[in-house]
Amino acid sequence: MYGNMNRELYKWQFNKRARLCNISSSLTERSYYFLRFFVKFIVAILLCLYLFILSQQILFKFLPLHVIVNHFRLNFEGEVFWGSHNFIPFKTIFYYLFSATDMSFSVRVANLAGNVIGFIPFGFLVPILSKRFLNLKIITLATFCLSLAFELTQLIFRFGSFDVDDLILNTLGGVLGYFVISLIFNYVYRTRI
Repeated sequence: MYGNMNRELYKWQFNKRARLCNISSSLTERSYYFLRFFVKFIVAILLCLYLFILSQQILFKFLPLHVIVNHFRLNFEGEVFWGSHNFIPFKTIFYYLFSATDMSFSVRVANLAGNVIGFIPFGFLVPILSKRFLNLKIITLATFCLSLAFELTQLIFRFGSFDVDDLILNTLGGVLGYFVISLIFNYVYRTRI
């Protein structure tokens, strides 16, 4: 009689423990998905803020609001157009590195490094939002397309000058950002196992 009660008590305690484990694992699973959603939400906000600041720095850095509106209306009357376009790869890069004696070396390097550094956050943030972008080819293409959109906007709406070297340097920046996040993901994955 007591053995049977002990067996029943053991089953009850075992089932209670199993139910508690299921509850705690479902809470852990829920908190994991909530944390994952929260991180992606914050990264999405950071990406939007980054793209806003990048657009302001690339397209609208020297222009007042009424001039920007006129440019989008394709009304360029009375404005000096500062565009000297470059469609030859590496022309501007070689000019800044070797030929531009009218500028200080620090200004030339800052211009080249700025084009690279400006797109590192894109290559870093986008793979966090979607695993589809955890691929070198895809992030390279996405960075190139974003840079091309900026350069074509500069060309069409005369916000600056189109430079194929900016495409090269911006894409390099996105790839560097991708390498940083992929190293972090690999480190986290290895420490979890």
